[in-house]
Amino acid sequence: MTATGTATDSDRTVQAAFARLARECSLTDLDRQIMDGFERLMLGRPEISDGSVTVTNICVEAGVSRASYYRSPVAAVVKELLAAPMVARPEVEELRAENFRLKKADRELRSEKAADIRELTDTVNTYANHIQVLTLRNVELEEENRLLRQRLEGAADNVTQLSDR
Repeated sequence: MTATGTATDSDRTVQAAFARLARECSLTDLDRQIMDGFERLMLGRPEISDGSVTVTNICVEAGVSRASYYRSPVAAVVKELLAAPMVARPEVEELRAENFRLKKADRELRSEKAADIRELTDTVNTYANHIQVLTLRNVELEEENRLLRQRLEGAADNVTQLSDR
């Protein structure tokens, strides 16, 4: 199945499954077309479709209808192969899965970042409110201090002013 002539374990598994099918059934040209289309997708060399391994793309690559595909004994073998964990998906499929995983991770990170920003904004607003309250209290204390100094200056001579520190 590979272009270089060396077969991977996945390629051997697919070839063995198709060889078993050929021994058990009399395959038609339509069946061979489906097998060729499936192999092209598994090798990551689609000629017509986007390369994802789906029934629709197998049918497109093979040039057959979905009804013909499902009537073919190849459909059951393809389903079995796609469910087998030892059959590696084409690189395109793996890249799509990785892309999906990375997009999901990106969404999660963005969500966490947004939550952090909201929390920090709330903290900043709380601090701003505290600063405002303390500033107002400081103004009140300065006014009270000014009034006390005025009273001190206007007081009788029996009050002695302490030195400023």
